[in-house]
Formats: sequence, C-alpha cells, structure tokens
Amino acid sequence: METFSAKSNKRSISLPSRSHPATQKIEEELNKFKTWEFSASPTAEAVYNGLLGLGEVHKCMGDLLNLPLTLQALSQCQNKKWVDDILDKSVRFMDICGTTRELVSQFKENVKDVQSSLRRRKGDLSMEASSTNYTSYRKKMKKDAKSLITALKKMDHEEVVAVMEFDQLVSVVIRVLREVTTMGISVFQMVLVFLSVPNSKPVSRWSLVSRLVHKGDQDNVNEIESADVALSSLCRCGSNEVEKIQFVQSKLETVEAHFESIENGLNNIFRCLIRSRSSLLNVVSCQ
Repeated sequence: METFSAKSNKRSISLPSRSHPATQKIEEELNKFKTWEFSASPTAEAVYNGLLGLGEVHKCMGDLLNLPLTLQALSQCQNKKWVDDILDKSVRFMDICGTTRELVSQFKENVKDVQSSLRRRKGDLSMEASSTNYTSYRKKMKKDAKSLITALKKMDHEEVVAVMEFDQLVSVVIRVLREVTTMGISVFQMVLVFLSVPNSKPVSRWSLVSRLVHKGDQDNVNEIESADVALSSLCRCGSNEVEKIQFVQSKLETVEAHFESIENGLNNIFRCLIRSRSSLLNVVSCQ
C-alpha cells in the first residue's frame, strides 16, 4: 500500500518565530499541524480530522487575503511570478480534490447498492452482482487514488519561484500561502492512502469475520478493509444466516457514515479552494 512520511511532509512548515499581526491566526493553525502524527494506515476519523484542519486553515487564509492591508501590500508587489506559481498549483489541486470527491461519492453509492441487496435478500444472484460491482469499483478506486498520490508527490517536489521582497507582510503572506499548499498535499495524501487500502483477498471461512467481531477490529485494519473482509467472507461462504448478514450490514453502515463525513469535508475544501483562487485572482487584477 502507498504510504507517506510524516516527517517529509512537515519539512517545510517552518514559519518565522516573530509573526506579522495579520498572519497570526493562520500561523497558529499551521503550527497545530506540526503536532499531527500521520499513520501509514490512517483511519476514517484521522482523515476527517485532517480535512477539518485543512478547512480551518483555508478559512483563515481567505480572511487574510481579503484584509485591506494584505490586498494593498500584495497589489504593490512588483514581482507577481509567485502568484502564477500558486495559481497553477491551485488549479491542479482543485482537479485532485474534485476527482477525490467523485471517488468518495461513487464508492458511497456502491456501498448503498450492496446494503440494498442485503436487505432484499432475493438470493445469491442479486448479492453476487452488487458484490462484484463493489469489488470492481474498489480496484478502480485504489488505482485512481495511487495515481493522484503520484501527482501530489510531483507537486511537492517542484521548485518554487524565488521571491525577494522588502515588505515584511508580503514576504510572510507568500510564505504562508506556500505552507498551506504543503499542508494540503499532506492531508490529501492521507485521504488517498486511506482510499487505496488493498482489497481483501477472498477467505474460505467465516472465522476471519468472527475474529473481527470478537477482537473489535484490533488488527490494525481501517474501516474500508474491515468492510471488505466482512463482505468477501459472506459472499465466499454463501451464508444466509441473519447474524452474519447483520454483521456485514453493520460494517457497511459504518463505512457509509464515515464516507458521508469525508465527502462533506471534501466539499468544504473544494469551496475553500474556489474562494482562495478568486482572492488570488483579485491580487493579480490589482497590478
């Protein structure tokens, strides 16, 4: 499974010890990010909290960019190449966010289809069809997520435009904007690593699901993997026992609820990205 290093993704979060008053709030939010611990196998809760934190940072950034003091200082900046650099990244980041939202939304629909088949209990054919669709989409989601992770890594290693400014506020704002981009890359890598968890291999016995029931998922599997294991086991065994079906339904309901929250978080980030891009375009128009 694709993993990423918490250390490498935090390497550029190094804001100056003496902050400009106008940037104090956003720098406080970015400094919180420095304390986060990233797991190679993130949970849905960690993903959602990451999106919440990123959303708060973007809100603060929007407030900063729309301050008259900030607009005035940035409009007087002669070198606007840094704006082009950030705008270029913002377009690509919006594309990645949009694709991720689509992956999450479609996966949620696949989960609902499987739940519907389980509720109807109209025989193996109905369950087999929805399970096959679910498994096929899981493979696609994993492949697409890994491609997006590659794109994020490429963005993370790109050189940035050098900026020579004498105005303290301008210099700090540019640095903050770049730190926000770095945070976004880290958070979205975490989201995509969560989505690209390996599909579970078919098992021949219900014992694996029983292990999950009795041990409460303590074997370091995330919510998607846990649902995969339960569904795969049910289909493999062809069981119609009410208890086993209810167990799978419970797993799928948990995944659906988590993905609802994650989708809301992604929608919020997408709106924030649009607002931030609009604010940056206003800076360009003030030349």
